Amino acid sequence: MAVFTPRRPGARASTTPLAEAGADPATPLLHVKDLVTQFPTKNGWLTAVNHVSYELEAGRVLCVLGESGSGKSAMLRTILGLQPKHAHIEGEVVLRGQDLIAMSSAEREAIRGSWVSMVFQDPMTALDPVYTVEQQLVETIRRHDDLSKSEAVDRAMELLNLVQIPSPERRLKAYPFELSGGMRQRIVIALALVSNPSLLLADEPTTALDVTVQARVLDLFRDLKDRLGMGVIFVTHDLSVAAEIADDIAVMYAGRIVERGTVEEIVSNPQHPYTQGLLGANVRPGQDERPLAIKGSPPNLANLPPGCSFAPRCAMVQDSCWGSMPELIEVSPHHDLRCPVVSSAPATGTTTSAVAGTTIGDPVVDAEATGTH
Repeated sequence: MAVFTPRRPGARASTTPLAEAGADPATPLLHVKDLVTQFPTKNGWLTAVNHVSYELEAGRVLCVLGESGSGKSAMLRTILGLQPKHAHIEGEVVLRGQDLIAMSSAEREAIRGSWVSMVFQDPMTALDPVYTVEQQLVETIRRHDDLSKSEAVDRAMELLNLVQIPSPERRLKAYPFELSGGMRQRIVIALALVSNPSLLLADEPTTALDVTVQARVLDLFRDLKDRLGMGVIFVTHDLSVAAEIADDIAVMYAGRIVERGTVEEIVSNPQHPYTQGLLGANVRPGQDERPLAIKGSPPNLANLPPGCSFAPRCAMVQDSCWGSMPELIEVSPHHDLRCPVVSSAPATGTTTSAVAGTTIGDPVVDAEATGTH
């Protein structure tokens, strides 16, 4: 396998006019604080991302888990700077010591691809069907680096080797529709790695893949994270995928983080009723009974209920849940929770599902969530 070189000699440095921050190991790669993303609608402002805060260290994978419409993809697009001009955005997104929200459009465009890059959900819409893989890779490479065409072709070959595509010489000449879904997704990952970004955003990159190909793509993400030292935010609605790749998990519901912690804490000891519901909706090895769907539907983000947004669907709801939105509180050194009902309950050795009264304790293994989409 070819050795991937982050940047060839003579290639221009980052095109951003801002000075690069020093590498302080005590400072997280990414610091998100009170991030809000709103869109105007005829019924008022729709709050897709609602005061979200977290940190991500280089070399770690944060999985953001939740149903469709929970604000996961909107958060990624806000970090990348792809929201429309009419969107209202506030808060801080500090990457490599610089607040991305405070940057101008030109500065955001300059760092996009070199500091932060994104792998989109559907490779067929991310790739142009009328251009070959080589044309698309070479164009992207030359946009970011001052290379000749032949040097860019060599770099494209390195990238295909990096993402473990067999027969890369032949794949370079192929059109996207001539490749399998797994191959196309690897091409999209290669495009995202052109300038060796510090932060890689992945928006449900395995959703359209079958289980075997999905496992290989997850292996690829782990390998790339370890080899390149990137921080990765991996969005998914499938807790089994999160358990497979994540170092940390943040569970989002109605635009807010309702539970976060290490993958071991969240998968083996889920506390929030919504997280328990997601676990209960997964198929387990040897399971005979039908997976349990979470009752009801996610709320309208333009008209959120008072208090806890999950209260209308929660079997543990109390009168106090309708009053005000609870804060994230620490329930253990690596586990935060937004549910005063659970956090004030006496500790027990098992976790009881607030959705259907079942006991949850075993990790989720290679299964897709059912009834929570």
